[in-house]
Amino acid sequence: MSVRVRIAPSPTGDPHVGTAYIALFNYLFAKKHGGEFILRIEDTDQSRSRPEYETNIFDALNWIGLKWDEGPDIGGKCGPYRQSERTEIYRTHCQQLLDRGMAYKCFATPEELSEMREISKKLGKRIGYDRRYRNLSEEEIAEREKAGQPYVIRLKLPLTGECVYEDVIKGRIVVPWSDIDDQILLKSDGFPTYHLANVVDDYLMGITHVIRGDEWMSSTPKHIFLYQAFGWEKPEFLHMPLLLGKDGKKLSKRRNPTSIFFYRDSGFLSEALRNFLSLMGYSMTDEKEIYPIEEIIQSFDVKRIGKSGAFFDLHKLEWLNQQYIIKQIPENQLWNRIKEWGFNDELINKLMPLCHTRIKTFADFMQLFYFLFVNHLDYTEELLTSNRITKESAALALQAMIWSMDENNDWNGSGLEKSSHEIAEVFGIHHKKVVMRMLFGAITGKHFGPPLFDSAGILGKQRLRARLLSAIEFLGGISNKKYDLLSKMWKTKNCQELVTAI
Repeated sequence: MSVRVRIAPSPTGDPHVGTAYIALFNYLFAKKHGGEFILRIEDTDQSRSRPEYETNIFDALNWIGLKWDEGPDIGGKCGPYRQSERTEIYRTHCQQLLDRGMAYKCFATPEELSEMREISKKLGKRIGYDRRYRNLSEEEIAEREKAGQPYVIRLKLPLTGECVYEDVIKGRIVVPWSDIDDQILLKSDGFPTYHLANVVDDYLMGITHVIRGDEWMSSTPKHIFLYQAFGWEKPEFLHMPLLLGKDGKKLSKRRNPTSIFFYRDSGFLSEALRNFLSLMGYSMTDEKEIYPIEEIIQSFDVKRIGKSGAFFDLHKLEWLNQQYIIKQIPENQLWNRIKEWGFNDELINKLMPLCHTRIKTFADFMQLFYFLFVNHLDYTEELLTSNRITKESAALALQAMIWSMDENNDWNGSGLEKSSHEIAEVFGIHHKKVVMRMLFGAITGKHFGPPLFDSAGILGKQRLRARLLSAIEFLGGISNKKYDLLSKMWKTKNCQELVTAI
């Protein structure tokens, strides 16, 4: 059997280190077995997918040193490799399931689904679809279609029995079918859900091993049933341990810098990050920490992949990066590498207009701009708060800043300025004396400096986001209860009551 594996990210945001992590293990597995590594773009979420996010996926995986054998940018024998270009394939296969009685048309309205959720909550039951349209007659279906009622197509899962399968990493898995919802396969707009497209594409592209994160284990029974419904042989499943933050929870951008570009822009070496990710949930045969990728491929064995979560320890990554700098970059080449990262002409030319009238001596340059060249700032409460805003309120306002800039999709200086005014209005606090003071402290580690909005644009989205997260953490973080409350009130764009209540 010729091994074929794939990574299938969605172009709906910044490329996540978790994507690189799973891509790396797919790549290692393929190269170990002389197989092929495929990149597929899962862009069926048309409201969130963007071409620039797809380009970012290519750039991020290329930067970390992973080369795919087939993909949307290079083609291959199983194209097209964008799901948005394969919609007719999915519709055809969905019709096959309808014809075989393995799927059905569901006419549930948003109001009905909301009612089902409320009833489930009150009864303390699992929240899910109650299958009320599962057994409509052909006459009832035809009548509803004639009336123009919109519908989705759902998978007709068994109501009794168990799904039993062997996971290469986890072992024997048993899941009662009664615990699984009748999954939507085709949405009312004609686009497939992840589940249908994933299985159809994996089969048609000859994927032999599905290597993905633990979070997809709950979906695996649905996928296995789909393989059975189509009469196809299923691939082997390998569910990798989750990447965990220092709080022991799944690594998420709420608390951690998760974009691959953050690590690139912060001065980490791609080789070091790749080496670090290879040690996540995996143990090599000796006690070394640094391995060339060729050595990892040569000795790679899925039996050494762990079952529990893998801690993404930033301090360990920094240490590993230091070892790469010491051992792989000669002293006479180090300055060239540092210049290429942070002191290149393109960047420095952006700084000249900001410092030309602000420095008395050349030595003042570094004092003015040092915050652009470091990853950790020394915060104080006095920097981030004042007698006008408490620590808790400041943390909430900074979190809302992140949401505002995400909503506006503008992390440049203009976006920061716009969001700063929005935060002042939504929280009912003074823009200059509270919001700007807080942002200056969070972003630069000082009260004064070069123009903040211009500086933020130079710092870049990922490092700017990380600064705001670090400031929130320094202020004590935000509890889940307050986070949820803030989220609800942010939707109404009125958080004054929340701030004054704290």
